[in-house]
Amino acid sequence: MAEIKIPAQVRAEFGKGAARRIRRANQVPAVVYGHGSEPVHVTLPGHELMMALKTANVLLSLDIEGRDELVIPKAVQRDALKGFLEHVDLLVVKRGETVTVEVPVHTEGEIAPGGNLIEHTLTALPVEAEATHIPEAVTVSVAGLEAGASVLAKDVVLPAGVSLAVDADAVVLHVVAGQAAPAEAAEGVEA
Repeated sequence: MAEIKIPAQVRAEFGKGAARRIRRANQVPAVVYGHGSEPVHVTLPGHELMMALKTANVLLSLDIEGRDELVIPKAVQRDALKGFLEHVDLLVVKRGETVTVEVPVHTEGEIAPGGNLIEHTLTALPVEAEATHIPEAVTVSVAGLEAGASVLAKDVVLPAGVSLAVDADAVVLHVVAGQAAPAEAAEGVEA
C-alpha cells in the first residue's frame, strides 16, 4: 500500500465556530492520537484528504511542523446530506507494527443458477496486518455455490502476513434460495 503525503497544520482554535470556519476554507479538522502521546489537533486540506480516503484503510504520511507521522483513519465523520468531510480521527502507527482493521469483502464468480442470492453477513472482514501492508480488500470466490452454502472466515484466502481478527467460524456470506414469484403475478394477470 502506498503512502499518501498530506500537509497538516496544528490548530489552536476549537469548538463549533472554529470548525465551521475551517470547513468554509475547504479544510478538515482532525485529531491525531496514539502510542501514548498527547492528541494533536490539526487542519488538513479537504480535497486531498477526500481523495485519499477513497482508498479503504489508506496509510497517510502527515507533515506536522516538519516531522512526519504515519497514520491510518480510525473514524471519519461526513455531512449526512452532502457527504462533505466534517472531522477525521487519525491513529498513529509505526512501521512494523501490527494493527487491526476491517478490510472490504469483494466477491467474484457466478453462483449456481436458479435465482439464488448472495447475502453478505460481513461486508468487511476484521484482520490483523502490518501497518504498511494492509490489503485494500479480500476477494471471495462464489463460483458454483448452491442455495444454503456458506463461506466462513477461515475459508477466505488472506495475503501473506495477514491474519483473521474474528472467529474463524464466523459466516462471511451465504447463498439463499430466491423467492419464486406467484404464477399469476409472473404472467401479468390482475386479480
